[in-house]
Amino acid sequence: MPVDYAEFAELKGLEEIACTDHAPAPWKYDPEHRMVSPQFVRYRDGVLKAQATGKCRVLYGIEADYYDGCEPYLARWLPEQSFDLVLGSVHTGDFWKFDARREYPDPFIKNLWRVYFTQLQKLVRTGLYDVIAHFDLPKRSGIGITDAILREIVIPTLDAVAQAGMGIEINTSGLHHPAGETYPSPQILSWACERSIPITFGSDAHSPDRVGNDFETAMQLAREAGYTHSARYRQRQRTLEPF
Repeated sequence: MPVDYAEFAELKGLEEIACTDHAPAPWKYDPEHRMVSPQFVRYRDGVLKAQATGKCRVLYGIEADYYDGCEPYLARWLPEQSFDLVLGSVHTGDFWKFDARREYPDPFIKNLWRVYFTQLQKLVRTGLYDVIAHFDLPKRSGIGITDAILREIVIPTLDAVAQAGMGIEINTSGLHHPAGETYPSPQILSWACERSIPITFGSDAHSPDRVGNDFETAMQLAREAGYTHSARYRQRQRTLEPF
């Protein structure tokens, strides 16, 4: 429950957290990994309860998947809610099936990353989201790509993010995945900073004890990339504050 996350956040000295469970979706899209409508009502009420405890500031957020055909539903549903921020994410793709012990041909890996970032660019163009979650998720299983291909595929997406005025999340969960580094990588983070793309910090905590994990590491990476401020959201309005 959100109140449990707020309690752990207070114990760790965090001033603020954002609850961002996975948004309901129609047509039984990926039902194992997102809420259905009754669960969403309980989630909303749980966030309100957590906000009332005074443990720390608790933002009412959501993570909404982008997938082809989602726009009409999300364009109607999101404005009906009172979210503080909306994370956008892409989870579809064969990168979930990667085995780091195997070798994959470069054209296959390049195409997989290209497909993923094409979906991210579609996400950005919808104008429905505030922040992109786990930006370079295809590396999750530890299968990376060359710097040249990374630049070729990622830079156009970062340019689109900057033009749209969106932010990206520094997600620390990747440090505990085979990828072994944050989402996004330090290289991508430096490119994002060059484009003045705002950042947030996220632990992708699927259990209360993981709230705020590795935030000191994330802040150090952000500083090394050139950042001095992070974004905060209220009612989907952004401010920047030093960290």
